[in-house]
Amino acid sequence: MHVLTDLFENFGVDWPKFLAQTILFLVVYLILRRFAFAKVVAMLEERRRRIEEGQLNAEKIKKQLAEAEIRHEEILRKANQEAKVMIEEARHLSEASTEKEVQRAVKDAENIIAHAQEAMVIDRLRMVEEVKKEMVGLIVSTTAAVTGKILTPEDQQRLSAEAATALASQ
Repeated sequence: MHVLTDLFENFGVDWPKFLAQTILFLVVYLILRRFAFAKVVAMLEERRRRIEEGQLNAEKIKKQLAEAEIRHEEILRKANQEAKVMIEEARHLSEASTEKEVQRAVKDAENIIAHAQEAMVIDRLRMVEEVKKEMVGLIVSTTAAVTGKILTPEDQQRLSAEAATALASQ
């Protein structure tokens, strides 16, 4: 025991101070554990949950966009089929009718295709704009959640503009 005491004295350990510091450390640790650690862990868990929600929403938006693309392709396919049917009908009619009627039927088929393509483009642009708006909102809310501060309207506008620019470049 004497050797151990000599060893601590060689390293400058003063037992009363050492015990006082140990007790003080334990008191501070218990106070922090009781009042601070639980709140910090809860806050981190809430941030993790919000980030997961943001990722799930982003995946849902991507899925919706893919579904919209499939619907647009289906509309275009149907329009092409109808146009082919009309063109085929026009060919049959051309045997019995004049050249003028054939041209009119072909024009009608082209108009149907053009209108279907216009509708598809308009619908797609609308969906893309909706997705961009939702993504900008998600980016702003996720950024606010990750940074842990309330964003000012100027911060929100700046983040919205940056996110819209980034989404437009993709």
